[in-house]
Amino acid sequence: MAGLVPPGTTAVPADVSHTAHTKQDEKTDYMNLPCPIPYEELHREALTRNFEGLRFDFTKGLNQKFSLSHSVIMGPTEIPSQSSETIKIPTAHYEFGANFIDPNVVDAYWEVLTDGRLNARVKCDLTDNLTVKANAQLTNEPHMSHGMFNFDYKGKDFRSQFQMGNGALFGANYIQSVTPHFSLGGEVFWAGQHRKSGIGYAARYETDKMVATGQVANTGIVALSYVQKVSDKVSLASDFMYNYLSKDVTASVGYDYILRQCRLRGKIDSNGCTTSYLEERLNMGLNFILSAEIDHRKKDYKFGFGLTVG
Repeated sequence: MAGLVPPGTTAVPADVSHTAHTKQDEKTDYMNLPCPIPYEELHREALTRNFEGLRFDFTKGLNQKFSLSHSVIMGPTEIPSQSSETIKIPTAHYEFGANFIDPNVVDAYWEVLTDGRLNARVKCDLTDNLTVKANAQLTNEPHMSHGMFNFDYKGKDFRSQFQMGNGALFGANYIQSVTPHFSLGGEVFWAGQHRKSGIGYAARYETDKMVATGQVANTGIVALSYVQKVSDKVSLASDFMYNYLSKDVTASVGYDYILRQCRLRGKIDSNGCTTSYLEERLNMGLNFILSAEIDHRKKDYKFGFGLTVG
């Protein structure tokens, strides 16, 4: 008798009932969405970094909050040219820096270069949600010193930022989670010294296996990127850059391969420019870096190697 179904009812298979409950459990709670990443980091998974010349970086921690850093950089500096060929001037300088970190209050860093420049940046958490950042560069060259203040607010499912700097520069951006995986955002800026303004929009879709990002601005930039996680160690990426004012178009594909002792990244774009970046851990606190960028069309070849200690 226990196996009989009362009249007027229909037996529901166990797997169907389980599926229905699962769908109900996976129902989106729009009042409890995750907080998105900062607006300026929309394309962070698809970014690559390269350098040219020699780099040596040494960091020495004096205690848990204070550390000193020394850097030696030797390599050419590119200067603007009217021709298609790149003009490079050999340069070399030494950087001395100090870093103070208090996880509950402030993060301050400053460095002095042999050419007379002073760079400083400070990050202060006023509350759990509100952070103030200040960046400044002082130099003896006329009109080259600048400063910038950022006010970042982190909400439950959104982020906002307000910027102001010298030269009557003002900017703001906002990004909001729409679903657990999808977020939308926008930005505006006004450069009073140059009498220029701009507005832009962005969208980002993210899962455990992929990240897709799109960005457009009235300055002419259209940027699209896609990153696919093939495994825990391998990721593939592609991006598309289009400027509808200058009609410049560039597309590229790349890879990111994480080995036991090193990480290898590289890409090739539609102009035939190939880049590669290798970072290998030789020992605890000792990293060896190789960088290469080859552009046969522009006859521009960049190679760099470095060592990081600490």
